[in-house]
Amino acid sequence: MTGWSCRFTPGSFRNHNDGVLHRFGRDKGADIPTRTDYVRALKPLLDAVGSKASLTIILFILDETACARELAPLAGHYPALRLGPPWWFHDAPEGMRRFREQVTETAGFFNTIGFNDDTRAFLSIPARPDVAHRIDTGFPACMVADHRLDEDEAHELAHALTYGLVKKAYRL
Repeated sequence: MTGWSCRFTPGSFRNHNDGVLHRFGRDKGADIPTRTDYVRALKPLLDAVGSKASLTIILFILDETACARELAPLAGHYPALRLGPPWWFHDAPEGMRRFREQVTETAGFFNTIGFNDDTRAFLSIPARPDVAHRIDTGFPACMVADHRLDEDEAHELAHALTYGLVKKAYRL
């Protein structure tokens, strides 16, 4: 498996509202996050390919409570595993900020992929990446203000979070 990337969005109860489903069809909303046991569920996959740096497995997070407890330690340990951006219910400024605060200390910056978007909501396309980039560059800026990161390191990190990591994750 040389040079492959795959992405998963586990933990969603799709089309939960039957009325919305029948009226508008599939994928029109009412997708609700469910509790997920990532540690046990991912073990067979990570046993097989988690140590292969030639593969990138990207997890998009729906269950915010699992970020610090399960996902950040897994991403910090397995070379193939990366955390995708906070998704659906957490792709708002405070959700994005909580994601960065919950995963960075354990998984680091470089075991995340920054931001990418596959929204079908055409009008939100310019706004969502802009918000994500502001949050992802603001986090290292706060670390500079707290004297935990040098300004030049923050500039390099900001570029990685807003451009380089997603290109690397998808091998573009």
